[in-house]
Amino acid sequence: MRIAVIAPGNMGAAVAQRLHARGAEVAVCLAGRSADSARRAAGLATQPDEAALVGWADVVLSILPPGEAAGLARRALPALRPGAVYADCNAVSPETVKGIAAAMHGARFVDIGIIGGPPEGEGAGPKLYASGPDAAALAFLNDHGIDLRPIAGGIGAASALKMSYAGITKGLIMLGSAMALGADQAGAAAALRAELADSQPQLLRILDRGVPSMFDKAYRWVAEMEEIAAFLEPLPASPAYLAAARHYEAIAADRADPAPDGPVARLAAFFRG
Repeated sequence: MRIAVIAPGNMGAAVAQRLHARGAEVAVCLAGRSADSARRAAGLATQPDEAALVGWADVVLSILPPGEAAGLARRALPALRPGAVYADCNAVSPETVKGIAAAMHGARFVDIGIIGGPPEGEGAGPKLYASGPDAAALAFLNDHGIDLRPIAGGIGAASALKMSYAGITKGLIMLGSAMALGADQAGAAAALRAELADSQPQLLRILDRGVPSMFDKAYRWVAEMEEIAAFLEPLPASPAYLAAARHYEAIAADRADPAPDGPVARLAAFFRG
């Protein structure tokens, strides 16, 4: 089984490297990608362009920022081989992934929600929850170091699990970082940190680790928060995740063009990751 991984970002390249290290035939495409992508993909087979990569593969794993998921599926469809499996592994809402599946016009399609960080070394790596009638076709990935876990519920179930989990974990990072900025703005940052250390030490440990590691990922979390907001409609909490998207958007903008008193600098001073 030939596996295409699109694209070699932090997660995609790590998944591809794990598959390659455990004996799978895997390839990526570096056309238009950065030097960082090339470094992450070192040692992997490559195809000259996206269409060639899709046409070469028996299985396509789409691992992208969520805002790019639908566009990739549209581009990939004409190049898919008969019988190939297309797996959307992106942080999108159930309605979004159902729309992508419908647009694939009968191609074998699997909904995957990735929970956990990129695989590193001999560590266990993330869990890939898979749903849909063709999920069993990817069971072989377990033989190549990928923790694939089929779940019931059809297309959309794996994405619902991902949205729910990310809404809790990344929502917590949003709340912690927003309140730290508020306390800092009002001159109460030191007092808030002291109180968290005294009454919520476990929470503070989570935030000390999670907030600083978020800075370089905030740009990817913007569309993910918007997908979570769509997932929650019409529940009253839905607009909270649109606010979270704007929060991460501001952090991403400051990370790209740092200000001495911007949110990244202020949060880095508060959370001691």
